[in-house]
Amino acid sequence: MSPDVLAFLAWMRDERRASPHTIEAYGRDIADFLGFLTGYQGAEPDVAALAALRPTDLRAFLAARGGQGAGAATRARQLSTIRSFLRFLARRHGLQPLALAGLRGPRLPRPVPRAIAAEQAIALGQEVGLVHATPRAERGGFQAARDIALFTLLYGCGLRIAEALALDIADAPRPGEDAALRVLGKGGKTRLVPVLPAVRAAMAGWLAHRPDAAPEEPLFLGARGKRLDPAIAQKSMRDYRRLAGLAEHATPHALRHSFATHLLGGGADLRAIQELLGHASLSTTQRYTNVDAAALLATWQKNHPRAGRA
Repeated sequence: MSPDVLAFLAWMRDERRASPHTIEAYGRDIADFLGFLTGYQGAEPDVAALAALRPTDLRAFLAARGGQGAGAATRARQLSTIRSFLRFLARRHGLQPLALAGLRGPRLPRPVPRAIAAEQAIALGQEVGLVHATPRAERGGFQAARDIALFTLLYGCGLRIAEALALDIADAPRPGEDAALRVLGKGGKTRLVPVLPAVRAAMAGWLAHRPDAAPEEPLFLGARGKRLDPAIAQKSMRDYRRLAGLAEHATPHALRHSFATHLLGGGADLRAIQELLGHASLSTTQRYTNVDAAALLATWQKNHPRAGRA
């Protein structure tokens, strides 16, 4: 990678606190863009060439990516990456910022969050450990207690999977404590989330397998003793999903959606849900009102005597 690309990725890591996965994706996006420009302009672009880009050049890149099969979400993300990179270059080299304000990316539909039923979410937290109950399973009890604690935490506190896996032993909620869970969310923002007794009980079952763990050790461990990889947690969910016959949208992130949807259905204030989820904008949280409205409509259609009749 060029020094400018490396400097940009370092800035994203250190100043914007982007996750390693985000930085890796940004690196791929910029490599795609620079590779396209090399073929499009006949030479590898230097800083001067990048400073001379026009919106039509970026549109040509997006069109080429679309022709290669990249979806709207991928192209929108790549455009966002390129905007950030070019603005960084302008500041780094004292260049005139490019006129990109009028360039719009692909229009993306905002999907309605898909929750799972409350009884399914509760059962999942109690039974997910069954996926490790096989004769050949090594440390089956260890992994079962871990998954029960993790998925109970996701549903009980509405955490993102990355937020939960970033916790250390010192952060773990314990029985008898009244302190809220301190969560480090997106953008380095910290929020406090109340912890249900069921979460504390599940966590106690998990910590019983790690009586000598130091406070700075990861709370959730993989089979090799390292911080648990999100892919392993997602596999456990997939295995349980097949075992329990749940829908394909039953993922770890669906537990966060379920947390918000069930709170809203129970009468919780939208602002309070925003704080619990760590959303920067209320408009993001308001998507859950669409879910609740859809549930009300389905209930009405199912139960009203005149529903579906002339």
